[in-house]
Amino acid sequence: MSKTILSDLFLALNILVLEKVDIGLFRLTAKPPNWLRRFCSQELKFGMNMLIPQEEFAFLENFLFDAEEFWSNNSIGKLSSGLWSENNLHGYEEQLEAYALCINDSKMLLIELSQDKFQYKQNLIQIGREQELNYQQLVKDNQKKEVLINCIIHDIAGQLNAINCCLSLLEFENLTDRGKEHLEIARKQSIKQEMLIRNILDAFSSEVRSLETFIVDIETAPNILVAVQETIELFNASFAITNQQLQLATNVDITADWKVVGEQSRLDRVITNLVENAYRHSPENSNVTIGLETEAEHIVFTIDDEGEGVSPEMIDNLFQKFSQGQNNSGRGGIGLYFCRMTIQRWGGDIGYSVRQEGGSRFWFRLPKARGLEV
Repeated sequence: MSKTILSDLFLALNILVLEKVDIGLFRLTAKPPNWLRRFCSQELKFGMNMLIPQEEFAFLENFLFDAEEFWSNNSIGKLSSGLWSENNLHGYEEQLEAYALCINDSKMLLIELSQDKFQYKQNLIQIGREQELNYQQLVKDNQKKEVLINCIIHDIAGQLNAINCCLSLLEFENLTDRGKEHLEIARKQSIKQEMLIRNILDAFSSEVRSLETFIVDIETAPNILVAVQETIELFNASFAITNQQLQLATNVDITADWKVVGEQSRLDRVITNLVENAYRHSPENSNVTIGLETEAEHIVFTIDDEGEGVSPEMIDNLFQKFSQGQNNSGRGGIGLYFCRMTIQRWGGDIGYSVRQEGGSRFWFRLPKARGLEV
């Protein structure tokens, strides 16, 4: 291929082709592209020499240090400067890219106007950013849906468990044969529903976060004593089945102000989860006692059972997602995890300790309600 054809080819590709003559001095070995006029005040033609770096291509000063080493080693391939921005004579910014090559004994420097390449990369970056934002929004929306699904299913499971216990109590009533037949049908259907709910929990258990607002205003904040009393009433029938007793500690002052930071329905859910946990892991003919204590800035909730306690190797992971007891009797392993996420979201903390007299103590601490709403 003749030099004329090569020169025309580089011109068509909008590439400035330079051959090193001396350090910083280069000869134009092909027809210069039109864009060069926007950077050089003097008119440059094929065969002329030009100094680099000059003001036209100030960026190349650093690149030429690497290029000199590349040329001195007669390296194979090409060395790229990467895209850089340069202001032309009219003050407009343009994007260029330079390459150092060794061709036989010649040390070549190619400079390319890379406006299209730069625009393409910018478009890719913009698309990537938009995709990332869309992904983050999708993750957030899915988290909210998963929170809703888990909370609804978990609450239904708790209520269904209470219904099953009431149906069991009806066995001791003086029912007719027809009534016993209906009761047995109801029990079978209820058990099927509970199994279905557990399967749904297993399928949908995921990141559970307390994303909603909560109350710190003392006028409208939730009352933890009321939540405890309602939970005890709800579980009385369940505990009676196994001759267990769920009770409020005798030293709790029911006339005191027990309002805490939080939201009533989710506070109810936290307490219900802890009571269900104590119920499942307590033996027959035992007591489960709920205590409330006040501190300077916080209120502490405790629930003590007389079960076997938690094995030492499980304590560190008790409040992690999908963590369950030794008999895997939890509902999808999210009950204690939900409690931790919620309590911490409200500025409190939660934990577990072994009782000296045997059994377990679960506890959480919440700030007292003040006078603000977030």
